[in-house]
Amino acid sequence: MRNRNSDKEQGGLALKIRISYLFLLIPIFIFLIYVFYNLWETNSRYEKMLNSVVTASEFSLDFKNDYDYETYLLIVGNKTTEDSKLPALLTDARRVVEDLKQYTDTADNNKRLESAAKYLDNLEIYNERIVSNLRTEGHYEENMVIWENDVQIVTGLVQDTINEYIYYENRELQSAQEINKEHMINFIRIAATTFMIIVTVLVVYSIFVPISITEPIEKQVRAEQRQLRKAEFELLQAQINPHFLYNTLDAIVWSAEAGNQKQVIAMVGSLSDFFRTSLNKGKEIVTVREDLHHVRSYLEIQQIRYLDILSYEIDVPEELYDYKVPKITLQPLVENALYHGIKNKRGGGQIVVLGWDDVDSYYIQVKDNGIGMTKERLDEIRNALKEAVPKENVLYGLYNVNERIRLNLGEGYGIEIESKYEEGTKVTLHLPKNSTEFVENQTSLK
Repeated sequence: MRNRNSDKEQGGLALKIRISYLFLLIPIFIFLIYVFYNLWETNSRYEKMLNSVVTASEFSLDFKNDYDYETYLLIVGNKTTEDSKLPALLTDARRVVEDLKQYTDTADNNKRLESAAKYLDNLEIYNERIVSNLRTEGHYEENMVIWENDVQIVTGLVQDTINEYIYYENRELQSAQEINKEHMINFIRIAATTFMIIVTVLVVYSIFVPISITEPIEKQVRAEQRQLRKAEFELLQAQINPHFLYNTLDAIVWSAEAGNQKQVIAMVGSLSDFFRTSLNKGKEIVTVREDLHHVRSYLEIQQIRYLDILSYEIDVPEELYDYKVPKITLQPLVENALYHGIKNKRGGGQIVVLGWDDVDSYYIQVKDNGIGMTKERLDEIRNALKEAVPKENVLYGLYNVNERIRLNLGEGYGIEIESKYEEGTKVTLHLPKNSTEFVENQTSLK
């Protein structure tokens, strides 16, 4: 019943958090949509007008002079119909006018473009009349009248119409710039307002939401559970030891540089197994088999690194392999044996992992022939393991392992230490055989 209530409270908590996120994100999304839409609209309009001006600028500023002069050369006979540039000038002018119709949005400029197109049609008609007159003699005066009274006037109208178009498009462009400036000011105002609203909402949420979220949670959590979580956290922090990882990687690099391929493969494989077992898909309770595999990977790496001073032996009967144990129980004991025992002793040393069972219990022992401890130091460690809060002089690996066993399995289980100075140390784990159901229940309460 307690677990079901806890699951229900956690579901309500998650829903409140999602709703609070939604209330914060909605105004931000609305503001972003507004900003992007206006920017897109403004940019499209501005780009369209800019393209209009650029296209209009392609219309030759000398169109009138060029067309009038080409017509005169045709009339006086300095150019033939085939050599005349009049058709090309009309084609270029028509292309510009047609392109401009795609860009302008104003009614007045559309009318100007329609007028320019009609003027160009008239010029084409005048050109056809002049060419027709040139085919027969005696029409020189008539062609000159067409040139003076029609062509020159219409080319002037075309030039003036295009210039007016460019002028008014530039005015529209300036207006668009003013609108963009106004939009930018509005964006800044809205952004500042939105930011203040969000800050206000966050302040309100920071005051009231935590209260509403924490109210459904149980007010009193057992002290042992809090201490268990703390011990597990500290243990996992200490376990993924950067110094160990760095040193192992350095050893792999040295071995690779020395051309020792087999040693590199062995260390990489052991390192992979070591961290895979450390993570173990988030499981907090493992079998003795899995924890021994973790220890073996660790010792294989360390034996390669400390080949001259370290040997090890694991002698645990298979009858104990399926019993349950908190994850990463043996490795801290082996690490202490190496770093606080064997490395502080001259010459080589050995670590032995043993196992045996009793009627209702089983034992796993990690012993070394390292430097050992003085009686004073041994008493100090034993007393520290009994404290609710570890002292600074305690070995944290031993303390965490002992606390996890004691809190999960009961006060009657845990670590026993024997040691003699310059002879070695024995650390024995006392564990219950029938702990599976109890351990899993304890884990589900976290």
